[in-house]
Amino acid sequence: MCGIFGYINYLVEKDRKFIVDTLLNGLSRLEYRGYDSAGMAVDGNKKNEVFAFKEVGKVAKLKELIEQSATDMTKTFESHAGISHTRWATHGTPPPSELPPSPNSTDSILIHSSDPLWEFSVVHNGIITNYKELKALLETKGFRFETETDTECIAKLAKYLYDQHPDIEFTVLAKAVIKELEGAFGLLMKSVHYPHEVIAARKGSPLVIGVKTSKKMKVDFVDVEYSEDGVLSAEQASQNVAAKKSATSLLAPPDKSLLHRSQSRAFLSDDGIPQPAEFFLSSDPSAIVEHTKKVLYLEDDDIAHIHEGQLNIHRLTKDDGTSNVRAIQTIELELQEIMKGKFDHFMQKEIFEQPESVVNTMRGRLDVANKRVTLGGLRQYISTIRRCRRIIFIACGTSYHSCMAVRGIFEELTEIPIAVELASDFLDRQAPVFRDDTCVFVSQSGETADSLMALRYCLERGALTVGVVNVVGSSISLLTHCGVHINAGPEIGVASTKAYTSQFVAMVMFALSLSEDRASKQKRREEIMEGLGQISEQFKQILKLNDPIKDLCAKFFKNQKSLLLLGRGAQFPTALEGALKIKEISYLHCEAVMSGELKHGVLALVDENLPIIMILTRDSLFTKSLNAYQQVIARGGRPIVICNHDDPEFSSALTEKIDVPKTVDCLQGLLNVIPLQLISYWLAVGEGLNVDFPRNLAKSVTVE
Repeated sequence: MCGIFGYINYLVEKDRKFIVDTLLNGLSRLEYRGYDSAGMAVDGNKKNEVFAFKEVGKVAKLKELIEQSATDMTKTFESHAGISHTRWATHGTPPPSELPPSPNSTDSILIHSSDPLWEFSVVHNGIITNYKELKALLETKGFRFETETDTECIAKLAKYLYDQHPDIEFTVLAKAVIKELEGAFGLLMKSVHYPHEVIAARKGSPLVIGVKTSKKMKVDFVDVEYSEDGVLSAEQASQNVAAKKSATSLLAPPDKSLLHRSQSRAFLSDDGIPQPAEFFLSSDPSAIVEHTKKVLYLEDDDIAHIHEGQLNIHRLTKDDGTSNVRAIQTIELELQEIMKGKFDHFMQKEIFEQPESVVNTMRGRLDVANKRVTLGGLRQYISTIRRCRRIIFIACGTSYHSCMAVRGIFEELTEIPIAVELASDFLDRQAPVFRDDTCVFVSQSGETADSLMALRYCLERGALTVGVVNVVGSSISLLTHCGVHINAGPEIGVASTKAYTSQFVAMVMFALSLSEDRASKQKRREEIMEGLGQISEQFKQILKLNDPIKDLCAKFFKNQKSLLLLGRGAQFPTALEGALKIKEISYLHCEAVMSGELKHGVLALVDENLPIIMILTRDSLFTKSLNAYQQVIARGGRPIVICNHDDPEFSSALTEKIDVPKTVDCLQGLLNVIPLQLISYWLAVGEGLNVDFPRNLAKSVTVE
C-alpha cells in the first residue's frame, strides 16, 4: 500500500537536481498509495557514499527538507541510481528525521543524515510476514534496529549476508535475501558496494519498469535467467565465508556469460556495446508515462537487476509455468489522464469523467444497433461458465458493492445461483469451493491482497476464475483464467468513483453475454442494451446538478455528526457505496440501511434532526420503499429523496429531492450513485479536508 519509484541513468549525463526532481515527481504521482512519510536515497559525491533523505508526512515536506539541506545539486553523473518511497504505515510509526544513524545502520526508512553511513538502502511496498523471526535472528548476530518497520529487516539481512560473502555478486545476494522473505511485496534495493546498480523484486505487489534508450531497441523483450542450482539460505550464508569464486560456483546458474549475452541484447547497440539508457521503476505506470511509454511488467517472483545500461531478469526456479521472456510493451496512457486539468481534485475530475469512462468500458464490446455484446477476454470460457453450478463474486470495498449491485441481473438472466463474498471473510471461513464453480474476482487495481489470496485459494481447488480489473498486467489479470478489463482509465483519487460505474457496466455486459443462448431472455436483454446505450448522456444530465448538490450539502449537512442512507433491492448496494464514499473522505459517520429493515430497530434513530437520504426511484419495489418513506415522515423525519424526474409522489414543495433520469431498473443504480458521489465530495470540501488523500487510507490495498 506504499508507492516506490526508482531512476537509473547510464551514459546519460544528468545533474543531481534533475535526478532528485525526477524521484520527487514520481513520488507525487504515487502519493495516492500512501502519505504517512516519504524518503529517497541517491548516490553521494564519492563512490561508496549515499545521500538519504526522510521526512514524516507528504512528499511536499520531503521536498522542503531536501531544499533546506546543503546537498550539492549541481554535481553531474553519467551513471547514477536513486530510489524513493512514499509510505502507508503497516508496521511501526516513521521515526523523526532528526534521529542520528548508527554506524551499522542500513535503515530502509531513509532517515536524512549529513554523513550517510548506509550500506544497503531498501524501499518496499507490501508486508513481510516473517519480519519478527528475521529481526530476532539478526539481533542475535549483533544488529540493532532503529525502527519497528518490517522493511528494515530486508536491509539488515542484506548487510548480514554481504558480510559473510564480501565478494558476492549483487544478484546472488538479492536471491539469497529474497528467498528468506515471506509475504507480499515489491522492493527496490541499492548499495554502496554495488554503485549505480539496482535490484527490483516483485512478489504479489505491482512493479513496472520503464525503458528509455537513445536508439531503437534491437528486440522488444527480455529473456529470463533461471537459477538451476538453487540459492543459499540465510543460515547457510552465515556458515559459509567462501570468496567470490566458490560462492559463485555454489549459487549462480551454470554458463552465466551465455545468459548475460542473450539477456541484454534488447539494450545493446549494433557494435554489441550497451547504449545510453534510462530506467524508471514504479509501483504504477502512471508515474512513468511522462518519461517513456516503453514498459516491462515484472511478474511474481521476478528479480530484476539493472546495471551498466542492461536489464537482467532472474527467477529462483524454472519449472513454475511462467514465460521465459518479459515483453517490453507500449502503454497507451496519456499524461493528461493523470493530471487534474481544470478540476480542483482528482476525485472531482474522475466523477466528471464518468460519461466518457463508461463509453470506454463499452467501446468495441456493446453493439446497440445489432443488440450484440462481445467480450473477447471471456469468449473461450463462456460456454463453460454457462454450465457451472454457481457463480461466486469475490471482492472488497467498492468492488464488493458493484458485485452486489449486479447480483440481481445475473440471477435473472443466467438463472445460475449467485453468491457475493467479501474476500477477507471468504478466506476466514475457508468457504467450500468446487471444480464446477466459477469465481469472479473484481478489483480496481488488480492487486488487492485479500482478493489475491482468495484467488489462489480458488485456483488450488480447481475452480474457473474470472478477473474484472482496471489495470492491465495486474496480478489478478495475470492469474485468472480469463477476464474483462474495465478500461476506466487511471483513477488517482483514493475514493473510487469511475471504477465503480465501469465495473457495474462491465459486469452487466458479462451477464448479457452469458444469457445470449436464452430465447426467453431476449426482450429483456435488448431492453438493457438500449439502456446502456443511453447511460453516458444521462450521466451528463445528472452532473449538471453539481452546484445544487453543493448548496444542499451546505444547507442540510453542515456540522452534522451522523447520516442515514436508505435503499431497497438493487438500490441497497447504491446506498452502501454512497455511505462508504461519505465515510472515506468527509469522515462523517454514515450508515446504509435496507429500507425493509427500518422498522426492525433503525427507526429508533429517526427524529427531526437526523439527516436521511432515501433512494426512491421507480422500480418493482417502489411501493415497498414508499412505506419506509411514510414511516420516516410519520416520526418527524425530513428525508432528502433521490427520485425520478417529475415523480408525482414527491411533487410537494416541502420535499427536498434530487431528480435523476429514469432508466432500466437494473441500471438505475448507475445513475443514483452519481449524486451520492457529489454529496461526499462537497461534504469533504466544505470541511476543508484533503479529498484525494483521506487520513489513514491509501488507494491500492496490497496488505491484509
